[in-house]
Parts: sequence; C-alpha cells; structure tokens
Amino acid sequence: MEPEVILVDEHDQQIGTAKKLAAHQQALCHRAFSVFVLRNSAIGTEVLLQQRQVNKYHCGGLWTNTCCSHPYPNEDTHVAAERRLLEEMGIKATVQFIGKFHYVAKFENGLTENEIDHVFIAPFTQQDFQINSSEVQDYQWVLLADIFDKILAKPQQYTPWLEASARLVQNYLATR
Repeated sequence: MEPEVILVDEHDQQIGTAKKLAAHQQALCHRAFSVFVLRNSAIGTEVLLQQRQVNKYHCGGLWTNTCCSHPYPNEDTHVAAERRLLEEMGIKATVQFIGKFHYVAKFENGLTENEIDHVFIAPFTQQDFQINSSEVQDYQWVLLADIFDKILAKPQQYTPWLEASARLVQNYLATR
C-alpha cells in the first residue's frame, strides 16, 4: 500500500492527507523532515551526508542530509524522524527540532517537492552503523562549513533542500 503524506497550509496546519506520489505529482504542500547527524572533530562540526539510492522516485544518486522523509498521518514528526533515521541509516538517536522552512522544487520527471521541512539535529553516539542499501547508496562525513562551497561548486550533485536546511543547522549552532 502506498504511504500517505500530511497535507498542510502555509502555516503548517494539517488540512488533509494524500498518497505520497499524488502529492508530488500535483505539487501539494505537505509536511516533511530532514535530520542532520552531527559529530565534533578536531577541525569542526561534521555532518553525516547520505547519497540517495539511484532508484528513488526523485533526486536519486544525489547527496543530501543524513535522513529525510515524511511523517505518516497521525504520526508525530519527531517520532517519524527517529524512526526513519534508524530505518535508513541504522542510527538510533534522540533528535532535536531546530526549525522549519518552506521550499518548492520541480524535477525533470514531472514531480514537485512542495514541503514544509522540519529540521532536526542529533548527536552521533554510536561506534558504527549499517545503512539500508535500498534507501542509501553511500555516505560521508563532511564539515558543516564546507557543505555550502560543495553545493556551489557542483549543485547538480546535491538535493535542492540541502542548502536551506544546512543553513538552518549552521545558524542554530552559531547561537549555542
């Protein structure tokens, strides 16, 4: 059975539900989330990026934040973020909400992301993790400060929401 997404208005208030594919075909505004797993290194804060599996319905093969998805109807976004982080990356962590933003991105295959993206951070506390190869092709640790130059140099290699969501993380961490 195809999963449903939560349709929202411009204030992120739920107005209904729709099948995931239909929401993307019709550019319906819906709720999503992005998780950034962070670790401190000698040279700064690092972010775990994933390369989306090439067969994803959009943005296949592109690099993005640690985990991104949609909560199910009647599922708390915080709970969904922790669930998908474990399912996609094999990482069990407590996530912290840091903000949200709205974006629209149209893709060559006719699908459109029209999302209010809830952004979460989580500390990396595990020794190791096992990616779900049906969702994730590869991963890498990248300095948060370097993400923006990487996107600027090769924007075609990154998802359209990564820059805005990473900027939210950077601004949040700067105030701590």
